[in-house]
Amino acid sequence: MSSQLLLILLWVQVMITVPGLLAMPPQSPILCGPAGCKLSNSYGMWGDRKDCTVSNVAYPTTEEELRSSVASAVRNKLKVKVVSKFSHTISKLACPAGTDSVNKSILISTEKYNSGIDIDVPNLAVTVNSGVPLRSLIDKVEEAGLSLVAAPYWEGVSVGGLICTGAHGSSWWGRGGAVHDHVIGLSLVVPAPQSDGYAKIIRLEGQDPLLDAARVSLGTLGVISKVKLSLEKGFKRSITYNFTGDEGLENMFMDHARKYEFADITWYPSKHTAVYRYDFRVPLNQSGDGIYDFLGFQSNSVLVSKSVRATEKSLESAKNVAGKCLLASTTIAYKKLIANGLKNGLIFTGYPVIGLQGKMQTSGSCLYTSSARIDQTCAWDPRIDGLFFYESTAIFPAQKFGDFIRDVKKLRDLNPQNFCGVDIYNGLLIRFIKGSKAPLGQTEDSVVVDFNYYRANEASTPRLNQDVWEEVEQMAFFKYGARPHWAKNRKVAFIGVAQKYPNFAAFLKAKSQLDPQNVFSSEWSDEFLLGKEGEKGDGCALEGLCICSEDRHCSLSKGYLCRQGLMYKEARVCRFTPSSLIRNT
Repeated sequence: MSSQLLLILLWVQVMITVPGLLAMPPQSPILCGPAGCKLSNSYGMWGDRKDCTVSNVAYPTTEEELRSSVASAVRNKLKVKVVSKFSHTISKLACPAGTDSVNKSILISTEKYNSGIDIDVPNLAVTVNSGVPLRSLIDKVEEAGLSLVAAPYWEGVSVGGLICTGAHGSSWWGRGGAVHDHVIGLSLVVPAPQSDGYAKIIRLEGQDPLLDAARVSLGTLGVISKVKLSLEKGFKRSITYNFTGDEGLENMFMDHARKYEFADITWYPSKHTAVYRYDFRVPLNQSGDGIYDFLGFQSNSVLVSKSVRATEKSLESAKNVAGKCLLASTTIAYKKLIANGLKNGLIFTGYPVIGLQGKMQTSGSCLYTSSARIDQTCAWDPRIDGLFFYESTAIFPAQKFGDFIRDVKKLRDLNPQNFCGVDIYNGLLIRFIKGSKAPLGQTEDSVVVDFNYYRANEASTPRLNQDVWEEVEQMAFFKYGARPHWAKNRKVAFIGVAQKYPNFAAFLKAKSQLDPQNVFSSEWSDEFLLGKEGEKGDGCALEGLCICSEDRHCSLSKGYLCRQGLMYKEARVCRFTPSSLIRNT
């Protein structure tokens, strides 16, 4: 098995750089047939559910057509949900309400509302239609000699989508790393009386309190039609990765964030390794034409992606922890060798890597193609049975984050191999976002932790070391009161979420003003906003739909019982218990 794993990893890296293999673009998130139009996300996490089906989809190309689509829905008493070309939201914010919603709601896609970028060079601002892809915006701004300061690391998002879900990069400097805090104006299409044509466009700018609420709205206040963002004069960035030990990480993260404008840290717990990103701006005249083409967002061979997934499933089935640790070691070593996708030109030749802001801030090369060939695609493309994973994202008040790291280290030290599964992906990615005036943003300077880990194809299949990641998840969201990223996470992360936002009432007040008929609300978005735990049933904890309180919430037949956490005793997790298999035989 070891030699097979090494061979697969080597082939992954070879296939990534082989010239002539062209990528398969992602499929449309909306597929229509005789029974209606089905919405999915790009990961295939919930697209097979009937509750994501509607009878009609509108594709406006102008702001007036967007208004007209909303007006038609209001006139016919339909619910409205908006989806972009990309549909990378993990949570079901774009899903219609419930299984009986096919004829009671419509989808509005902004896929064709994707032009209109008006740059105001003297005032350092840009106004952009909400369906414009992030990469298109960045390139246009850079052509004008300016730079967009904040952006998420993944560029497969629309401007409207990234704003309303709180997408972010990493920075405590200036306006901060969250894109919505660079919004200086915003236009919304909201319901209106019949006398006003059933829908109207409102422009929010300056000190309007509704602007703060609309910065992060989850699509529940109205349809974003235009976004006005602040810009800065063009600049370059210099990036160096320092792979080192994780000693003192819990004490060093704040100093690191304060010293480097775009700092982040990648932590691989099983390997006791921390990777500090030294990332700061430099003048335009500084030599360097670098790019950041993040390894995880590059195209992968379809054959190799399927092979890697099959290998990981085999390791899970055999409960082969050692195999997972070998896979993690090989992956981390390769990331160090190629600087995680940084390139000085065509390849990585050494640190620092210096390049224009627009080439260094965000990645997503697996999205693009000029051919219909299907040799390569994004590794998680659901059409190829490739990678399939959870992504949990917890947002901590900065003062509490050090204690969280200490607790994770204690849990790790009980058996470091238990953490190899997350280190196969990106470890724990630590980023920084500044306090915000948005009611659904962060009220103080915060630390964001993302971690990806294996997800079974069948909801009834438990995972290797499932209990460990449930304990980390519950420790983050309940012991330390972390807030979930609105566009990510399993359902349990949203339990009690409203109580974690001091200005939540201000958001609800804005919603009552802008959408008193709840046209833009649904069963799913209400669940996230109100943070209610779902009904408990057999196996509900396996997919994070509940926190287990009985063995049946796990998988008794496969030997997974509900137990307390190993270190955080208040946690209730599904742990593999071999003796239960003997009792059930």
